[in-house]
Amino acid sequence: MEYFWPLTMCAALLLGIFSGYPVALVLAGIGVLFAFAADVPMIFLSTGVSRTFSGILSNWLLIAVPLFVFMGLILEKSGIAQRLLRSLAGLLGTLPGGYAFAVAIIGIVMAASTGIIGASVVLMGVLALPVMLENRYDPRLATGVIAATGTLGILIPPSIMLVVLGDTLRISVGDLFAGAMIPGLLLGVLYVAYLVLLAIFRPQVMPPSGRRERIGFAAAAFGLARDLLAPLVLILLVLGSIIAGIATPTEAAALGAAGAFLLALATRQLDWRQFTAVLQETTKTTAMIMFVMIGATIFSVIFRKLGGDTMIADVLGAEEAGTNAYWVLFVIMAFIFVLGMFLDWVEITFIVIPIVAPIIAGLDFGLPKEQVLLWFAILFAVNLQTSFLTPPFGYALFYIRGIAPPEIGTRVIYRGIMPFVVIQLLALLLTVFFPELALWLPGTLFGK
Repeated sequence: MEYFWPLTMCAALLLGIFSGYPVALVLAGIGVLFAFAADVPMIFLSTGVSRTFSGILSNWLLIAVPLFVFMGLILEKSGIAQRLLRSLAGLLGTLPGGYAFAVAIIGIVMAASTGIIGASVVLMGVLALPVMLENRYDPRLATGVIAATGTLGILIPPSIMLVVLGDTLRISVGDLFAGAMIPGLLLGVLYVAYLVLLAIFRPQVMPPSGRRERIGFAAAAFGLARDLLAPLVLILLVLGSIIAGIATPTEAAALGAAGAFLLALATRQLDWRQFTAVLQETTKTTAMIMFVMIGATIFSVIFRKLGGDTMIADVLGAEEAGTNAYWVLFVIMAFIFVLGMFLDWVEITFIVIPIVAPIIAGLDFGLPKEQVLLWFAILFAVNLQTSFLTPPFGYALFYIRGIAPPEIGTRVIYRGIMPFVVIQLLALLLTVFFPELALWLPGTLFGK
């Protein structure tokens, strides 16, 4: 059988992942075991070690990962979301869907200033879910809008995923940040548009507040402008310095981390216990990402040596002259969507991207060659947005389940996120058929 070893590696990988064993060790272990089983020369396996040191551990770009994680976790402690919710409630709380609109707006702002999914979903759930349920919101809508908007941080820059994706594809992180901006904001706008339609045609699922907030409209508007100032300054500090060419992504991440730390100190929301907890969580998240990268490097080296990349190309028909490029792209996107139901974005990125990126780069989409991988990277990022919401293992679902009242069951949460998954797929289709959504801003800013 021509592809016996690659197929067996894929089967072993699935068994290893569903066994519950750490994915990083599963990836590296399978790579080493199959190197011995298939009689791969050990000198070839050593290339995985050299790539680990030269491509991962000594890569200055990846320093941005712990810095962005630290920035997001520190901002969670600064009280920005609490103050924004209070201000927006004063403006929108008496309108149908007012609290849902407030959650969507805060989700977009927090995504552009933190990028930490778990922190955003849990924070918004703790702050907004009790208020929404108290005001007789449909639990499906309440949990769905919190989970969906809380995951925007994985797409809207600054995003850890885009930093890792840029390193994996050897694409400028600045280009990725610029390319993801419009699709990310488009997704947020589609969420808001869906809420507007519900407010018009089904106001009973998100009724207006029965009482007015104690603060007046003018005071609420002034408070909103004041509370938006800090995250806007931070966004300009990080993204503006990259786009203007003043700082590299790593340097901008350092500026953002320092700015978030000073902001938390200024608001007196940070004590020593919280600070040490932030450092521990930053270390754990960074270590997890790095170990998966190392394991995936070992796995992909052996998988390619045994003909895995050729097998994937044959399955997709990418080598055949008459194969439609968009059909190959559709199959890859569908495969990634299904993987997102079971795996985390880190694992999908390091397992799938090294295999499918060369295939995509060799196809003709009617775009300049240098733009194809950038466009594909944004499509990949939009697609992975769904992995946080799709059952059975969507992380945002578990976050919401952990903070929701006992009477809100898992089935209610699953039903609540379905409309938002459809909206995410709509945003993906729009980016497929209108590549300029991802390519216009990098082309305008950087001439790409």
